[in-house]
Amino acid sequence: MNIQSIQNKIYFIRDQKVMLDFDLAELYDVETRILNQAVKRNIKRFPYDFMFQLSSSEWEVLKSQFVTSKIEKRGGTQKMPFAFTEQGLAMLSGILKSDKAINVNISIMRAFVVLREFALTNENLTSKLKEIETKYDKQFKDIYEAINYLIKKEKQGAEQQERKKIGYKK
Repeated sequence: MNIQSIQNKIYFIRDQKVMLDFDLAELYDVETRILNQAVKRNIKRFPYDFMFQLSSSEWEVLKSQFVTSKIEKRGGTQKMPFAFTEQGLAMLSGILKSDKAINVNISIMRAFVVLREFALTNENLTSKLKEIETKYDKQFKDIYEAINYLIKKEKQGAEQQERKKIGYKK
């Protein structure tokens, strides 16, 4: 299973990284309704922070990001999709026991690890940039003030040259 193709199916909804039921069903090679039936039979394993159903407004926003063929594949179902957090995906591995499900879950967990490592690297980079900005902010401020002073001085000199001189000519 290609980690990149899995990462493309991870969405950021309600400040959480999630995967949707129809994407998971495709990866597990089962129908979405079969996946959801298995979840409903084990609903105690899926509290709200493991799985939630999208609101219609969330679904509309998400649909606008999909390629049209992906929506057509869904068959225009009336039910809003379920979103599974990383913990919900781990719980799915306990109820879907086929070899394919096990291999797909391992790949999904690896994809989440890669995303987490990328986020940490990005956080470190952001904090280092802020540190540099703070450290050198005073120096840049001094440079900007010096440039503004020179620009003002240059404008004043040009204005003085344009004035007519008053007094006697020699």
